[in-house]
Amino acid sequence: MVNIRKTASIAAVVPLIAALSACVAPAPREIAVRSGPAIDGQWMDQQGVAISTFSNGRFTSVATDTGAKLSEGTYQMRGSSDVSINMTSLIRQTQTSVNCSMVSNQQLNCTNANGQNFVLTRRG
Repeated sequence: MVNIRKTASIAAVVPLIAALSACVAPAPREIAVRSGPAIDGQWMDQQGVAISTFSNGRFTSVATDTGAKLSEGTYQMRGSSDVSINMTSLIRQTQTSVNCSMVSNQQLNCTNANGQNFVLTRRG
């Protein structure tokens, strides 16, 4: 009699497990859609003096205290993490190039044509 009860219990549980497993669907996979290069957005220098904006191949920087435009130019991605910037300083009226490497989604390590290094951190 004990064997009949165990068999009946197992027979009742198996359809229940099958029904529950049919209700559990795999989670949908998220698809990352990027509207532009990973660098697009606003970045701030370490001193908090300027905010640089990268958008659709255009580069601008503005002073954080006055909002005055400091420089402008263009940028081009070189692979997935390197970017070259050609910019004009509106204060000095000089053109220069800068090469940056995106070491994370939040940090750009940059070197200007004179060999000076600086870091930009993503805002927001």
